[in-house]
Amino acid sequence: MTRAAFRRARRPEHKQQRREAILSAARELARTSGVRNVSLGAVAEAVGLAKSNIVRYFGTREEIYLVLLAEEWRSWADAVRAALRQSSEPGSPHRIALGQSSEHGSPQRIALGQSSEHGSPHRIATLLADTLIERPLFCDLLSHSSTTLEHNVSVEAARAYKVTALSLVAELGEHVAAAAGLSPREGAELVGAACALAGMLYQASNPPPALAQVYAEDPALDAACPKMEPSLARALTALAAGLPALREQQPG
Repeated sequence: MTRAAFRRARRPEHKQQRREAILSAARELARTSGVRNVSLGAVAEAVGLAKSNIVRYFGTREEIYLVLLAEEWRSWADAVRAALRQSSEPGSPHRIALGQSSEHGSPQRIALGQSSEHGSPHRIATLLADTLIERPLFCDLLSHSSTTLEHNVSVEAARAYKVTALSLVAELGEHVAAAAGLSPREGAELVGAACALAGMLYQASNPPPALAQVYAEDPALDAACPKMEPSLARALTALAAGLPALREQQPG
């Protein structure tokens, strides 16, 4: 798309369309090239605008990707909720016993510290791991969140992102806790750890070209490179199983 194809957006709906065009271009570039390799200039060229026009909508490249990261958080949260609902249905091969709804409509947890056959730490961990691995863009963005994307942004952008991410961690923590026999605090800790580990493991399991060549030429080094799916599921299983044992050590 050429710059000549655009006219200055004046009406609110046109400005929103321009924002969506910028986000869409940035998203596609990140998917094809990786978040770290996308510059503000590349986004501007892809959407057909000058960089000076891009900053009318997003102050910096980092703000663009922080907004996309918030969108990915919401998409992942929807997927986790759906997976938990599906797993709780009778006859599901991966059924997780969520408990019956109370008279107020909220799920009743299984007793804290007790995981049913279907709500085992391994199955909860695998569900979280699978839904993350299905979202490589989310994992890529997570890997840059604290080191890059939360820097060089406005206070308003930083606050909006944190409110979204932390509220979803707390909400998903409630759902995970109900499925796994954890406390809400423990459920939120498991959800937060899942995302932190996914970001770290995504980078390790998707090495840059030089390291990829090293691994291809040296099987011993390649064996030491963590594979994302088994490493993430194993770490989350251990955390889910171990959290109840730490309750007495938690500060009041």
